[in-house]
Amino acid sequence: MTRRFDDLASAVLAGTPASTDDALEVLRATDDELLDVVAAAARLRRRHFGNTVKVNYLVNLKSGLCPENCSYCSQRLGSQADILKYTWLKTDEAISQANAGLRGGATRVCMVSSGRGPTDRDVERVAGMVGALKQEHPQVEVCACLGLLKDGQAERLREAGVDAYNHNLNTAESHHGEIVTSHTYADRVDTVNRAKDAGLSPCSGLIAGLGESDEQLVEALFALETLGSDSIPINFLMPFDGTPLAGTWDLTPARCLKILAMARFVCPDKEIRIAGGREMHLRSLQGQALHVANSIFLGDYLTSEGQAAETDLEMIRDNGFVVLGSDDDTSGLELVGVGVQAGAGVGLHSHDPAKRRRGAGTDASPNA
Repeated sequence: MTRRFDDLASAVLAGTPASTDDALEVLRATDDELLDVVAAAARLRRRHFGNTVKVNYLVNLKSGLCPENCSYCSQRLGSQADILKYTWLKTDEAISQANAGLRGGATRVCMVSSGRGPTDRDVERVAGMVGALKQEHPQVEVCACLGLLKDGQAERLREAGVDAYNHNLNTAESHHGEIVTSHTYADRVDTVNRAKDAGLSPCSGLIAGLGESDEQLVEALFALETLGSDSIPINFLMPFDGTPLAGTWDLTPARCLKILAMARFVCPDKEIRIAGGREMHLRSLQGQALHVANSIFLGDYLTSEGQAAETDLEMIRDNGFVVLGSDDDTSGLELVGVGVQAGAGVGLHSHDPAKRRRGAGTDASPNA
């Protein structure tokens, strides 16, 4: 057992920031060292977030038909991915979707729309939805993700009751031109800064598996740290058929876990969220990842299905964690969000084991 990652955690806890070399060392740890990396990163996670997991819920307000050419995206210009495509949800439809997530245990609702960026009319539409949601749930935390912002739009969203704004950097500046050409890296940074300047909590993260190098992953993460992102979603590429990155498969569960650990070492007191692609890429290591990250999305994503929401909540409980803001949460951590019943959405099914109806003694093929 090596102590170098434990020593790094001690140094970070004592106030010495992780360096780019430290981050690369975490990322390049051998698989034999994986548990050492997780245990060390978990010390930082526990110090700042205790045993809580923040649960977020996505509402896709408008899906598909985006004019941008992001190579990873199923909603991009020219995408042949077989996804849902629809224009703006009505306010009552959006609120109904948000309520489902809140009942399931979420404490933040992320309201998302496809497109380069919103018109002022779109901003007013979303402002109305947020107002209606907050009238029903006054303490709910709302994050908006509407694309590139123009003058005055962030301020209007803040006035309407939006708490946070998501706009991911996605990758390193040195790699950005390889994944999209219809907007610049500087455009993305500008939108995050507009949100911050308007008093919105900045939410910005990355996508791993886009063909970036180790050094570029580290570059992206340190850029997010410098930008002051309060919440850092770590996505793992979902290579949709019908997109330029279809068939790309550069990630392993261990690699994804090391990426999350690197994020924790670099940004020890920030919300690290396991985002899109976790079921596909972390697979059986999702529970281990909760010992590093402190936030997940509940249920489905924008254009892909996630695992069952009940399974998400069981995974949190089974790994010794509680949902932030639930009756089980005794952390005392500040939360702007709705109260969640203990074990919300969990244990509603029968515990009677599934009966075998295949293999020996049957005509059905065995499970092998």
